Amino acid sequence: MSYVPPHLRNFSAGKTTTLNSDGAAADYFSSKLSSHQSRIHCNGELDKSSSNGYSNSSRRSSVNYSTASRTAIPDPEFPQWKPSERVLRLKSEQIEEIRLRLNVDVNVAPGSSSAPAPIESFPDMCLHPSIMKDIEKHGYTAPTSIQAQSMPVALSGRDLLGCAETGSGKTAAFSIPMIQHCLAQQPLQRGDGPLALVLAPTRELAQQIEKEVTAFSLSLDSFKTAIVVGGTNISEQRSELRAGVHIVVATPGRLIDHLQQGNTSLCRISFVVLDEADRMLDMGFEPQIREVMRNLPEKHQTLLFSATMPTEIEALAQDYLTNPVRIKVGKVSSPTANVSQILEKVPENDKIDRLLDLLVEEAAQSERSGHPFPLTIVFVERKTKCDEVAEALTQQGLLATALHGGRSQSEREAALRDFRHGPINILVATDVASRGLDVTGVGHVINLDLPKTMEDYVHRIGRTGRAGSTGRATSFYTDRDMYLVAQIRRAIADIGSGNDVTFAMGKTARRKEREAAAAEKEARSTLSKLSLVESAVNVEDKYRHMITPAMIKKEGAADDAWDD
Repeated sequence: MSYVPPHLRNFSAGKTTTLNSDGAAADYFSSKLSSHQSRIHCNGELDKSSSNGYSNSSRRSSVNYSTASRTAIPDPEFPQWKPSERVLRLKSEQIEEIRLRLNVDVNVAPGSSSAPAPIESFPDMCLHPSIMKDIEKHGYTAPTSIQAQSMPVALSGRDLLGCAETGSGKTAAFSIPMIQHCLAQQPLQRGDGPLALVLAPTRELAQQIEKEVTAFSLSLDSFKTAIVVGGTNISEQRSELRAGVHIVVATPGRLIDHLQQGNTSLCRISFVVLDEADRMLDMGFEPQIREVMRNLPEKHQTLLFSATMPTEIEALAQDYLTNPVRIKVGKVSSPTANVSQILEKVPENDKIDRLLDLLVEEAAQSERSGHPFPLTIVFVERKTKCDEVAEALTQQGLLATALHGGRSQSEREAALRDFRHGPINILVATDVASRGLDVTGVGHVINLDLPKTMEDYVHRIGRTGRAGSTGRATSFYTDRDMYLVAQIRRAIADIGSGNDVTFAMGKTARRKEREAAAAEKEARSTLSKLSLVESAVNVEDKYRHMITPAMIKKEGAADDAWDD
């Protein structure tokens, strides 16, 4: 049966309204089955079996996304995976030693079996020969920390909640096990939906993921990947989906569009990835994510990756992951120690002039030293300002382009292509580029306008200093940014002293930050008014104990000046 938008559902009388593939409304009667009763599979067959490790019936919607042409949908395969004998012989103390060296923290739910051991070489993962061939072709020699631990977990068929700083290699960490999983499934037939799904917050990140998935499946015959995002021709996507693909990489909104139109189905999905899940929640995609997750088949594996771990992500994991292995690598959500950070107070009206001075001087230094101009990302607050700054830089003879949500998909792709491969070396962007954008060799990040939260600041400067390289971050600020500047300074001091940097994340935390910032601003304003009043009034001695020491000092200095 086809997808039913939430606003068209009517469960009060046991009657549901659905849409046919041509968009016409049709009524059908459906029984609402509780979590302990029989369940209806995508193929319409009743499943009266008891709950298993992959069952999540209490969280499922009573409506399934099903447009598959076959009457019988094959069950997903979760073959038993084993690493090399060398890895199997590792003792528990050796496993802990490897995790300590990789700076990996692993936790499992009480009563769950222990997590698979981390694997520090791709041959020891016993992957499909074609995948191994593409790994070598891709230039990968050894797994990163997140890959070393999360890939064995994913290959073993377990749910995973992964958290690692930006630039740590999360995309390959889920792409390679996902391809291996798809190869174990029964062949696709025309009309089948995909076998695996990746949801991402932005078009740019989705394109980046699809590119990496394609790179690791190049040697596989007839292995197809589709990208489903807004801003591109939906009819081309429709044709591709209906012809049959193994993996779909999508933004939530456009995926829902295709499900509504009956262009694809979730009935064969057995491997799902939520990438940059914190960003998807920030952008308001939670209803779409939950709609998709509720309608997945009973047997599926879920991997959730996030650069931060706010309470909202914990809630999502609680609802849709079954006994996940929790993996954290490094100082998650903290400014990286290999990025030198500079804070510079600049009046609002002088920001663009100061930026021009900074970058023109940097271009001159590069020319004198014979080194190329470093790839630079300039973050601004608004789309209009983004275009204004890019134009001002171009007029100064600098090679700059703009990237923001107001540009067409082809313009955004061209901007990123020119920035990645030349001739452009300065990208002026809104926060559309702050997360997930992986451009090798970014040497300098400039915050022309600081973001509103520490969390967003961390993601912005995370565009440089990636994969162990060093980078620079320069941030202009005004009086309105003082609350965030104080947080940044504390974080820089903590990094310098070797301490972990921690701060609250998520929507709830940001609301509290805004409230605290407003309270601090009000307190400063009140103090300033009080200071002005006290300086103009002659205070009697019996009331002097009510004045702060700073005010007494100020008044004493004024008296001294009067005596002179």
